[in-house]
Amino acid sequence: MSGEKQDFFDKPDNIRKMLRVFYGICILLFALDFVIHRHTEFRWEGLPGFYPVYGFVGCVILVFAAKWMRTFLMRPEDYYDKRELTDFNADSGDSLSAQAPSSAQVKPQLSGGHDHV
Repeated sequence: MSGEKQDFFDKPDNIRKMLRVFYGICILLFALDFVIHRHTEFRWEGLPGFYPVYGFVGCVILVFAAKWMRTFLMRPEDYYDKRELTDFNADSGDSLSAQAPSSAQVKPQLSGGHDHV
């Protein structure tokens, strides 16, 4: 599809320019950390580059915590599909070829598929 219009971020040269601007801003902000006086609460907050290092370490800890939590929070890819099939089989008497229910038989369901009164 050579006739398709390319957006700004589709061109590798534009991405390269944006990354250079981003890195330049990061270097400038780090250099300003040596010049600007901050009124800090704790002694270690006054160290040059403390906040970038603190933010990086915090992000790394969050990634490792998320990987650990994934072990017990993750569900199989077809988790919801299986649930819909078991609900359908229970309602229709294990008949996969059941006819569509009439409008009088359809019960409104809230999220989660549970009937609430």
